[in-house]
Amino acid sequence: MKRSGLITLLTDFGLEDPYVGMMKGVILAINPVARIIDISHHVKAGSISRAAGIIRETYPYFPEGTVHVTVVDPGVGGKRRAIILLARSHLFVGPDNGILWPIINAHKNIRIIHLTETKYFLPDVSNTFHGRDIFAPVAAHLSMGSDPFEMGPVISDPVKLQLPAPHQEGGTLYGQVVSVDHFGNLITNIHRKEIEGFAGGRTLVIRLEDLLIEGIRGTYAECGKGEILSLFGSSGYLEIAVNLGRASDLLGLDEAEIIGLAVEVSRGL
Repeated sequence: MKRSGLITLLTDFGLEDPYVGMMKGVILAINPVARIIDISHHVKAGSISRAAGIIRETYPYFPEGTVHVTVVDPGVGGKRRAIILLARSHLFVGPDNGILWPIINAHKNIRIIHLTETKYFLPDVSNTFHGRDIFAPVAAHLSMGSDPFEMGPVISDPVKLQLPAPHQEGGTLYGQVVSVDHFGNLITNIHRKEIEGFAGGRTLVIRLEDLLIEGIRGTYAECGKGEILSLFGSSGYLEIAVNLGRASDLLGLDEAEIIGLAVEVSRGL
């Protein structure tokens, strides 16, 4: 596989501490010409499911041969494995805790390697910062063309991630809020394809707590300022939003309480 020289980083480290900077320093010390792209470092601490969704949505927009480092790793230092995943001419480096499961589950001909060859790690591996000591140096070596199959044995039993899935009961499609983005939009796990199969050409009514929304809009501009609406986001999932406002503020709850709230979609008249 030809390497693009690009390395992406996705973590829950934030930017106030030096952790992301140290990872970049390790990468550049090994491969000074690597190009490093930050996907996000503001994943909620320990939210493996949120990081899994982000990497699944974003990696297809990068060139083939890109190395993606995904580190949301509450089990660091424990028995969980460090792995490389080869999928669709991309390489993924991270913990075997389910964070890469959506990619594994979506594609055939996946190869998974358990990272055991320590010559690709930093000399002193801490128990608490494998992002710096294992994943960053491995990614740097991969970006330079190192063979991932020399870094450890192939495995076939990755950790699975149980993600909530929408389901239909009678005349109602049930889903839930899975994330709140920077703009306060409430992103659900209900995809456009599921809506299209359910709607039957009828106007839909979306309910979330006391919020009731009729119809699914095409753009924010179809509503007046401050008006609540539902629409499909850029990744194809149903979102609840407020034009020039924040839907998350309407519920009187903090973000942690909003995640997991039930969303009901029913057919109107």
